[in-house]
Amino acid sequence: METKDIKAFGTEAAEAPLKALDIKRRAVQAHDVEIEILYCGICHSDLHSARNEWHGTMYPIVPGHEIVGRVTKVGDHVKNFKVGQLAGVGCMVDSCRECDHCKSDLEQYCDEGSILTFNSPDKHLGGHTFGGYSQSIVVDENYVLHISDKLDLAGVAPLLCAGITTYSPLRHWKVGPGQKVGIVGIGGLGHMGIKLAKAMGAHVVVFTTSVSKFDAAKELGADEVVLSTDSEQMAKHAKSLNFILDCVSAEHNIDSYLNLLKVDGTLTLVGAPMEPLPVTSFSLLLGRRSFAGSAIGGIAETQEMLDFCAEHNITADIELIGVNEVNDAYERLLKGDIKYRFVIDMASLK
Repeated sequence: METKDIKAFGTEAAEAPLKALDIKRRAVQAHDVEIEILYCGICHSDLHSARNEWHGTMYPIVPGHEIVGRVTKVGDHVKNFKVGQLAGVGCMVDSCRECDHCKSDLEQYCDEGSILTFNSPDKHLGGHTFGGYSQSIVVDENYVLHISDKLDLAGVAPLLCAGITTYSPLRHWKVGPGQKVGIVGIGGLGHMGIKLAKAMGAHVVVFTTSVSKFDAAKELGADEVVLSTDSEQMAKHAKSLNFILDCVSAEHNIDSYLNLLKVDGTLTLVGAPMEPLPVTSFSLLLGRRSFAGSAIGGIAETQEMLDFCAEHNITADIELIGVNEVNDAYERLLKGDIKYRFVIDMASLK
């Protein structure tokens, strides 16, 4: 298959910093869309993958799955995209398309395993896929998303992961007016959860371990903010919440939040702690409560989320950086020194 060399930014080893690399992209096929990448968000999973912290990383790796750009070429059979249009690519670039999940617009749960935007097998060129820290990307149109020109494009980029990761469970558990919804943690995921739950009409209660984040939570749209380490504040919300979105990726006490749920309430985990989270059986049994998890969303739901955000003027709060600042951004990410997502201006990749 014909290929094209493009510039990218990645690493060839877990212990090595990211640097400029040359990678190959396939030539546009009949159903493909070629996108010039304008902005790419930095997700914590980029860092985990680059440093092989989840194991199984294939090197060289070019991270990035929060991609916003402009269509530069389309295949002969492409129906839904035209050259010059804005387009986005999220966490997936393909799936089996044949299993029940794929046929139900749940490609993220593909039985064969969806093809991730980076570090997945590349069925076209062999080897593995390369992500959005690059000049351009070629993706089948069925996995490309329409991006509104109404919003700041850099702020849209994190919606392709952080946005859909929080939107999907809020929609699945039917969050809306008349409900009291808890958001645990105010970070890259949590700040999106606050904005989305509020836009859906819920009464939003934010839980944080830091008093210094109270004002920020209110600015994001929280109706109430609770210091989760204060037992008296927590007790005031016992058995009062319909739904809790848990965005924390560190070890924390799940029971303390389950006990805030009403009967039939659900706590859904979207953070990814590395250690198991113990749960006391009676925290579930005595209120017929559920402890669930959720990944991203399918392509149709991701488009729905993008349209919802355009309608409600929702973007991520970001810090825009150049590609040569990525290694420093990773170190700051480890320290939590970001409010709330880094986005790379890919014009800086020369």
